[in-house]
Amino acid sequence: MTEIDPYIIDVLMRDLVGHDRRPASFLVYLWLAAEAEQRGSEVQIGYRELAENIGISKSAAQSAVRWLIKRRLLSAKKSNATAIPSYKTLSPWKGRAQR
Repeated sequence: MTEIDPYIIDVLMRDLVGHDRRPASFLVYLWLAAEAEQRGSEVQIGYRELAENIGISKSAAQSAVRWLIKRRLLSAKKSNATAIPSYKTLSPWKGRAQR
């Protein structure tokens, strides 16, 4: 079983679901973080497959990814404009603790 950083449940869930009113963003973040830990690398996945794995619509997955990138909780990179992106979940709260 994947170990979840307590910050994700205690703070990030309340922030994304309660304050931002974007529960799909929380689900996308949680799924990508768990999948990346399981794979040991970034997750390369299309919106349709991401949505199917989480149980949300494709448009909800697209909106969630955009929001997470805007909030700097997710980074995405593509090898070219039409390539499937690779996602990396970011943990900015960990950097603050080290300062």
